[in-house]
Amino acid sequence: QVQLAESGGGLVQAGGSLRLSCTGSGRAFGSRHMGWFRQASGKDRGTVAVISWNGENIYYTDSVKGRFTISRDKSKNTMYLQMASLEPGNTAVYYCAASVATRYTTAPGGFTWWGQGTAVTVSS
Repeated sequence: QVQLAESGGGLVQAGGSLRLSCTGSGRAFGSRHMGWFRQASGKDRGTVAVISWNGENIYYTDSVKGRFTISRDKSKNTMYLQMASLEPGNTAVYYCAASVATRYTTAPGGFTWWGQGTAVTVSS
């Protein structure tokens, strides 16, 4: 079992920045592939970024490449999503998740444990 808790969401103007944090605890947190996902109102949950357990494999959805950075600090059991140049279209609830699988995956269905989400609102 892995417990996850996101923080760092809020209201920001377009062009601004936010850093989301995901703190985890529980079984072998440091050896899990981790990801950030988001769900806007009326839309399906989609993948934002994924980082492998050792940090060697990183995936970004095309729309955030060059603006968002995913990272993890195993010593703190924490994963981060640094978001820059935010746009109104980035408004969503952001979730972190951990995978039980050893195979690297980027799809939401490949992730087993989820946090409660943190809301990000970008105003124009």
